[in-house]
Amino acid sequence: MSDYIEQHLKRILEQSPSGMVELQRSELAELFECVPSQINYVISTRFSAEQGYIVESKRGGGGYIRIRRVRLGGDQPLVRAAQSIGDSLSQREAEGLIERLEQERLLSAREAALLKAAVSRDALYVDLPYRDQLRARLVIRMLLALAAEA
Repeated sequence: MSDYIEQHLKRILEQSPSGMVELQRSELAELFECVPSQINYVISTRFSAEQGYIVESKRGGGGYIRIRRVRLGGDQPLVRAAQSIGDSLSQREAEGLIERLEQERLLSAREAALLKAAVSRDALYVDLPYRDQLRARLVIRMLLALAAEA
């Protein structure tokens, strides 16, 4: 169900000339015959900032969900992506960012696979929260190194 909701939202985002959509949570839940919390789950896990989206939400009777796609174009997008990373990065956040960079064609499939392997919890055999801090530093350094080579 989550995959269908995600695909639907991405399809209408692609069709939007402004790159932004405004939706009613209750209408989406009705359309997919699910509870509104399912819509919330999809939006929070598949439309995050790391994945290139800005989500605004207003609850209540006239509430809405506004989703906007943000592109990484312009000068030095890998440097800007590295600068957007904080002190800590979960594996899910790292993978989302790496997948986004690959979708934007800023990383090759090989580079993306190498980055994902290097920052996986299996490779970083360190306890939390140090693992997420180490992952953030590694991703930042790798993106800056790739930017220097470009």
